[in-house]
Amino acid sequence: MLDFQGMSPALHVRSEYVNSIHKALRRSPVVAILGPRQVGKTTLARLVAKGREPEWFDMENAIDANRLREPMQALSSLKGLVVIDEIQHSPTLFELLRVLVDRPDNRARFLILGSAAPHLVKGVSESLAGRIAMIDLPGFRLNEVPEDRQQRLWIRGGFPRSFLARSESDSFAWRKDYVRTILERDVPQLGITVPASTLERFWSMVAHYHGQVLNQAELARALGSSEPTVRRYLDILTGLFLVRQLQPWFENVGKRQVKSPKLYVRDTGLLHTILGLPQLRDVQGHPKLGASWEGFVIEQILSQQGWQQGYFWATHAGAELDLLLVKGTRRIGIEVKYADAPKLTKSMTIAAEELHLNHLWAVYPGEKSYSLAKNVEAVGLPELLHRLPRSL
Repeated sequence: MLDFQGMSPALHVRSEYVNSIHKALRRSPVVAILGPRQVGKTTLARLVAKGREPEWFDMENAIDANRLREPMQALSSLKGLVVIDEIQHSPTLFELLRVLVDRPDNRARFLILGSAAPHLVKGVSESLAGRIAMIDLPGFRLNEVPEDRQQRLWIRGGFPRSFLARSESDSFAWRKDYVRTILERDVPQLGITVPASTLERFWSMVAHYHGQVLNQAELARALGSSEPTVRRYLDILTGLFLVRQLQPWFENVGKRQVKSPKLYVRDTGLLHTILGLPQLRDVQGHPKLGASWEGFVIEQILSQQGWQQGYFWATHAGAELDLLLVKGTRRIGIEVKYADAPKLTKSMTIAAEELHLNHLWAVYPGEKSYSLAKNVEAVGLPELLHRLPRSL
């Protein structure tokens, strides 16, 4: 059961994304909405298509797939908006779309939805370069939910059916089923021949590494496999938008710097499910409490439009920064603290000096903002998300 009562209109409509897609369709013949399964891509596409009478193809629907057995014949005469859902199941369509949109008399706009980045991006890079705009769709964001349900977003995650479930047990059950479906149905459908039990075990290992620097050799030993196999499994989960590999920032600052990525399960609701933590009190009593909050903050920041890319920074001497945002010549540092009142640390001071940060924020679960040092401030996450776009 889903509980929509008390939800803000933005939660349903996600008007920011609707507007972005409309703008993208005006400037590009092909627009891709990318994101994990069940995140709301189809619902968003229907909102975009409202009043436009689109031609709709769902590549997981046998009837629609059959309609596109002769894709040139089926698509070449279409005008207006054409939506192709779960296009990763038909990668040969990418080359055809290039031919169609390059026609002088083309009068169609294609909105394509994909749940698997490796296949979609591979096709785009080979066929649709310069012809496509891509919109990354995450789960619900902090500014899309009522203030009194922001903690729920952290615990349940941003998948609509998980967040809107009537009870914690319903939400947890949905997420358990989601994990099973991904492993047992979706991965094999992509032609990936990895036993579901093996990938489930690996995903569980990644969850326990959440917030830590990747050590491929250690993961390989624990899995009883090779480092290339670990890399392959990581690429699968990353390509399904389930794991983030936060890349390191390194430059010549006179210190030995960490050059391996940090691992995060992107949706904290799924993280808590894999770790067996159905409720807030379970999360608060778990050793991964701080790492869970860190991953949640990082995803909320990077899901803001214009901030799809960020970095972490760490030295072998122990100095580190959880998130570095770079835009032009400006550098903004984010340090995440699950504490009542974070204080200035030596590591924060070193990061601010070595990286020449314009500003450093220590993000914590509280509401009060206060100064820690010159250009260093403690701030709650909602306030940071409100101020960040205006600060860069």
